[in-house]
Amino acid sequence: MTISARRVASIALFGAFLVGCAGGGSATGPSTPPKAAVPEVSASAAGARPAPDHPASRPAESVRKAPPTLPPAAGGLTPVYTHRAKSTEKVVALTFDADMTADQGPRAAGGEHFDNPQLIATLRRLKVDATVFMTGRWAQEYPDQAKSIGNDPLFEVANHSFSHYAFSTPCYGLPTVERTEMATDVQRAFDAFRDAGVTHVVPYFRFPGGCYDDAARRALAPARVTAVQWDVVSGDAFATDADAVADEVLSGVKPGSLVVMHCTRSAAPVTEEAIRRIVPELRAKGYRFVRVSELMSR
Repeated sequence: MTISARRVASIALFGAFLVGCAGGGSATGPSTPPKAAVPEVSASAAGARPAPDHPASRPAESVRKAPPTLPPAAGGLTPVYTHRAKSTEKVVALTFDADMTADQGPRAAGGEHFDNPQLIATLRRLKVDATVFMTGRWAQEYPDQAKSIGNDPLFEVANHSFSHYAFSTPCYGLPTVERTEMATDVQRAFDAFRDAGVTHVVPYFRFPGGCYDDAARRALAPARVTAVQWDVVSGDAFATDADAVADEVLSGVKPGSLVVMHCTRSAAPVTEEAIRRIVPELRAKGYRFVRVSELMSR
């Protein structure tokens, strides 16, 4: 996949925003996108297997099947899924990163909004199935919203780490989680979801900043998750033109695509407006919206 300069700039700007909020690491991102900015694997669900008996994988309702996961990659590495490969069925998964670092409490207390309730309301009004990749810190800051999202049949909640610190470096200047603490950081997020009363949690993980390497995949293996990246970058981070975000998504989506967007008003203020155009236009083209768990099972 070729990533436009605008898409790379969007990811870099979002990383820089998080660095400024976190108060750690370098303020300068890498000169080239990290490994996961160009997804490593175009995984097919043909190799998917039922999720292990992980607390995060237990379905909220009896009608839900256990979410599929991918088997470990060679060498026991955490598997990485990016989209439904070679799909002819017009399905697409919209995913929304609910980002908040471990250090952003003072900013939230000062009135900065890391949530986006209007976006969630619009997804509900339009009846769009979606997956929210949530940090544990976000769930702690907005427990009522986390519980509401995580108990709505439209949505599933996946893990975006607890602290939103990088799992490999360089990663746009984000502070880095120690390798020995990576699996623990992920478990802290699952614990935060449980404490908030989130019931529909799936055993999927998204690397903060989209940055990872084999060392991170190896360190994450004890968490028994499938890493989920993307094949379409919306460019919504710090965007001020909703139509430009919509154009980016509409031009990039193909059957089986997985789109990355954000559920954070302070850093992605036009996402909700873009969704109001993206959803009807994709439906007019015959697309159906699915959660990641359904995309992976197809």
